[in-house]
Amino acid sequence: MSGTAAQGPRLRPSLDGIPTYRPGKPAGADAFKLSSNENPYEPLPGVLEAAVVAAGSFNRYPDMAVGELTAELARRFDVPAEHIATGPGSVGVAQSLVSSTAGPGDEVIFAWRSFEAYPIITQVAGATPVPVPLTAGEEHDLDAMLAAITPRTRLIFVCNPNNPTGVAIRRDELVRFLDAVPGDILVVVDEAYREFLRDEQVPDGVELYRDRPNVCVLRTFSKAYGLAGLRIGFAIAHEPVATALRKTAVPFGVSQLAQDAAVASLRAEDALMVRVEALVVERARLREALLAQGWTVVDSQANFVWLRLGERTTEFAEACTAAGVIVRPFPGEGVRVSIGEVAGNDIFLATAEAFRKTL
Repeated sequence: MSGTAAQGPRLRPSLDGIPTYRPGKPAGADAFKLSSNENPYEPLPGVLEAAVVAAGSFNRYPDMAVGELTAELARRFDVPAEHIATGPGSVGVAQSLVSSTAGPGDEVIFAWRSFEAYPIITQVAGATPVPVPLTAGEEHDLDAMLAAITPRTRLIFVCNPNNPTGVAIRRDELVRFLDAVPGDILVVVDEAYREFLRDEQVPDGVELYRDRPNVCVLRTFSKAYGLAGLRIGFAIAHEPVATALRKTAVPFGVSQLAQDAAVASLRAEDALMVRVEALVVERARLREALLAQGWTVVDSQANFVWLRLGERTTEFAEACTAAGVIVRPFPGEGVRVSIGEVAGNDIFLATAEAFRKTL
């Protein structure tokens, strides 16, 4: 073997600076997992059955066009089928969005802290991430995001409600922002937690996209619909953007199990909303209990709550683990706690109460 061959292949040097995505820590048999914003309920009626039937033919490739689900989504949201693109979770679609718009020398703007994947998928594309700090109230600083726009800006992510803080942007603010963004910059309104919203002043991104060619809406089946393990999400965007997403998508990237389970989930929305409402009620219970303990807790519109703990974040997460609940720490910043089973939520509240007394 020559010396040159022994060195191995040359990889992109820029990959060295890209952080690895860190999922929520898995829970053991004796712990509750409140770290990944998963739906704690079993699959909706009819969904498991649809997936089992689909599994009987997984020796075949899935429908690459995702035809039945696309038609179902087009009816559900009253949009042209040509405006829909699917992918392996909304993060897979988000990666295609970055690939379609940005490359070396280009910039992607997003609030920070926000969804952990935004800077990663931006750097993978060779583009430059431009994080804009949240306000003191854990909100998107939309004025600062507008000020961050340069001739190199190609895409802006707006996570609404925001992950991991749960704070949502209201209609007047978001409309003003969208109207101020140049029309040649794509704005992606990431609504992974849309179903958990109860603030009527927060707009539906699908309504905002209709007369704005530079607005794309991201949705997922991973959260409210409980299909996190099947990896399926979708975008609603005007045809040039949706076409670009289909061009940059991994061929056959959405399994037939995921497609059929998603269709069945859409057809079980009555049962879905009963479960979502139960999680919203439990979210309110947790927030009220934390406020009573003396914590500062922003009004989350997602399926989690956020505690800013600064330098004691890791210590708090370790205390939760020792008590039997796994939460999602962002070291030096805070913890995100998914709304899970009542028993797990109660353990978290007891741990938070004890920890509060040490602050």
